[in-house]
Amino acid sequence: MAGRISSLLHPSRIALHLKGTQRSIMLRDIARLLDGNPDVTNFAVFYDELLARDRLDTTCLGNGVALPHARTEHVKKIVMAVGRCDAGLPFDDKSEIVKLIFVLGTPKSKPGDYLAVVSALCKLLRDPADRAALLAAPTPEAFIAALAAVELRLGL
Repeated sequence: MAGRISSLLHPSRIALHLKGTQRSIMLRDIARLLDGNPDVTNFAVFYDELLARDRLDTTCLGNGVALPHARTEHVKKIVMAVGRCDAGLPFDDKSEIVKLIFVLGTPKSKPGDYLAVVSALCKLLRDPADRAALLAAPTPEAFIAALAAVELRLGL
């Protein structure tokens, strides 16, 4: 994986005020932020693969964070969109309440990149204070800045 997690984000791919009570609607709303991204070669198939992967097993990382993802041939390089649901959303069979949802697409040909992103996200979101900074960010730009500050502090 080249670069840091913050370099994968763009303000147009961050939705900070999602409302809803259904996981499928949240996933759709966040994934749509990637529709039209030049690195997504076929959004409809990517989205279908994202949903298929999400049905297989929980994508909750714990601590109010979920990482729905697809390893697919329909992205040229890693793509990411983020959604934040201030009220929280029951996200799996155990009713884990999720407030931060990172939707990830990685090329099927680069499993190492996928593992690097997941590992970096786990490190970045481990500390409650760092998660709180992301939950409090008032704008997408502030969200990216908060994430970049954590990366810098952790040397990622």
